[in-house]
Amino acid sequence: MLVWVEVFLFGYFLFVTFYSLLFSIAGTLYRTPSFPIALRNFKIAVLIPSYKEDSVIVSVAKQALQQSYSAANYDVIVIADSLQASTLTELRKLAIIVHEVHFEKSTKVKSLQSVLNILNGYEVAVILDADNVMHTQFLTKINQCFNNDWKAIQGQRTAKNKNTSFAILDGLSEVIANHINRQGAYALGLSSPLIGSGMAFQFSLLRDIVNQIDPNCVAEDKELQIAILKHSQKIHYVKDALVFDEKVDNVEVFQNQRKRWMRSHYDYAKKLFFPGLKSLVKGQFSIFNIAILLNMQLPRLMSLGLLTSLAFSSLLLRDFAFLPFWYWFLVWFGYVLSFFLAIPISWYNRAFFLSLLTAPKALFAMLLLHFKLKGSSKKFIHTPHKHS
Repeated sequence: MLVWVEVFLFGYFLFVTFYSLLFSIAGTLYRTPSFPIALRNFKIAVLIPSYKEDSVIVSVAKQALQQSYSAANYDVIVIADSLQASTLTELRKLAIIVHEVHFEKSTKVKSLQSVLNILNGYEVAVILDADNVMHTQFLTKINQCFNNDWKAIQGQRTAKNKNTSFAILDGLSEVIANHINRQGAYALGLSSPLIGSGMAFQFSLLRDIVNQIDPNCVAEDKELQIAILKHSQKIHYVKDALVFDEKVDNVEVFQNQRKRWMRSHYDYAKKLFFPGLKSLVKGQFSIFNIAILLNMQLPRLMSLGLLTSLAFSSLLLRDFAFLPFWYWFLVWFGYVLSFFLAIPISWYNRAFFLSLLTAPKALFAMLLLHFKLKGSSKKFIHTPHKHS
């Protein structure tokens, strides 16, 4: 019995390592698409759902107006949910649209549905989180993509703050995920998974899909990406369309955020398993990748921690193990190598190596979360932001 457990675990981590290494190598081959000069400027709605984000939303709205793209061709729309009266006053002084909403139970889907169904005249919708800051060229690059007849785009979300070792580690996690999950997948000809913000869609397509999502859903990006793929639209990844995103800088906020992410990850792994198998039969490899190959993997930090533990355990118990211990260390090396291939050279500095010391603390926090996941898929868990 123990032999089969050992073989199963080894087979699982062999798959995880092969996937990670393959997509990481592919990510190094990614080339940012280049387009001719845009023939027209699309009318763009920049949608910013903001739930109790009084500390950052005014600054974010101001910076959203500082685009190189023609001001006449885009509007910033803040969906104001539970903002203070003083914040609303400051927002209304800006050249933006403030759309107030009131829900007994707030979700991002409800906010998006409320505004998408009343807006007219827009051809492209960009979705940001309330802490996101677009690079000044972001909308210009998005417009070029839509001139190429693209309908769904995921930009690169990157760290806005590196004020603590925990924030650096959180930013590092996103760098690796961008390179492997999005950049690598796109280089292999697959659709990029969505990440919840820094996204752009054909307006009518987004409105139709969002109206079909359960208003109480708390993992709208997972619903959205599968629906887009079922509409036979590819999700393009544009690395140089940058959006700066606030990284969590302490363990308490980290746990709060990851609780929602992990619960939705496990829920959708179950929900999409059989539809994912059907998509493989139909040759829909992007759906199969997102629905099954990605969802069956544990969060990377957990996989690394478990794989490290298993490798050293195989060394200590080598006289009792079925597989040679060096099998485990070879797989461990391949998994770590996939990370280092994904991390840009600019990240390798003293602060980066110091941040790695917080990894065990983050791993322990994630393991503890497994005892706190009950009910987290049924309520909106707000992650507070503070960095302007």
